[in-house]
Amino acid sequence: MANSNPTNTFCGWLCLSGLILLMDQASKYAVERTIEYGERVEINSILNIVHMMNPGAAFSLLADAGGWQRYFFIALASGVSVWLVWTMRRRPTRLEAASYSMLLGGALGNLVDRVWRGSVVDFLDFHWSYSHWPAFNLADTAIFIGVCIFIVSTIGSRNHQVHDEGDNSDHENNKGMR
Repeated sequence: MANSNPTNTFCGWLCLSGLILLMDQASKYAVERTIEYGERVEINSILNIVHMMNPGAAFSLLADAGGWQRYFFIALASGVSVWLVWTMRRRPTRLEAASYSMLLGGALGNLVDRVWRGSVVDFLDFHWSYSHWPAFNLADTAIFIGVCIFIVSTIGSRNHQVHDEGDNSDHENNKGMR
């Protein structure tokens, strides 16, 4: 049987967050060192590696806001990260913990960029023909996957509760028939 010690489990989820952070920062470092800013390297017909800097949020939201957004996103990511660690300590389900861990790793990856670089390094450029998805990075990918896992865990949890409530009401109805 696996070790169910809550401290070990919590540390394991933090290690996953740390691994995501390290992979994100290593990939951004590699892009900065090998690709000139603004350059595009074609990998295949749907993927380019680019070197972009995004001072805003997803889809460059608030990118032209004048600089205050950097500090806003630093504060936001810091607060969300603290909340995620606190929530992970409360022994969530495995899916929830995986979600929180992915979100934490991604938030910290982009937080490090904002603190050290002033903006976020984006480098994955997916496209079809001439239509490009906004460039993103591994931290963004972890955040997206974390949100998807959270949605699945929430839907699964609700479906399980509805099923349990249905079982209880059937049980209560059967009592009255005896």
